[in-house]
Amino acid sequence: MASKIDFKLDEAIEVLSRTPAVLRAMLDGLPEHWTSNNYGPETFSPFDVVGHLIHADDADWIPRARHILQSQDSKPFEPFDRYAMYEASRGKTIRQLLEEFAEVRQQKLNELVALEIGESQLDLPGHHPQLGKVTLRQLLATWVAHDLNHIHQVAKSMAHQYRGAVGPWAGHLGVYPKS
Repeated sequence: MASKIDFKLDEAIEVLSRTPAVLRAMLDGLPEHWTSNNYGPETFSPFDVVGHLIHADDADWIPRARHILQSQDSKPFEPFDRYAMYEASRGKTIRQLLEEFAEVRQQKLNELVALEIGESQLDLPGHHPQLGKVTLRQLLATWVAHDLNHIHQVAKSMAHQYRGAVGPWAGHLGVYPKS
């Protein structure tokens, strides 16, 4: 069984700080069909993912962390529109989004560090409009897992472009659904 590690804010920041470079390495300079195609109905393309991560950094993680530190669970978080990136990304290139994401992420990590969150504050409660009671620790751990989930989604979307080309090997590649 795989071991799990305890949440550590400094390690979370290390992971979060790498996401823009990971996505830049995966996407920058590729032909548009690699960045604009998804892997099925109601899935995000790599372009959509980068836009979504920008919006999440602006509207979700730090605003909700501040909310917990200031209000705790006295009132629910503002709802998050996970599809707002479609309008915000319109007319931009993947390179522009990657640059914007790198800037926004650095700004938000600077804001996170400036909050000077102590270990005891990580267990402060917040109120998610759908999930109910959550803690600051859970919110920040989810930010890391959210990044990793979307890096996986980018890889899955890109692999899907060669779904037919890999032939019988598709059954041996975990990125493809089992038939």
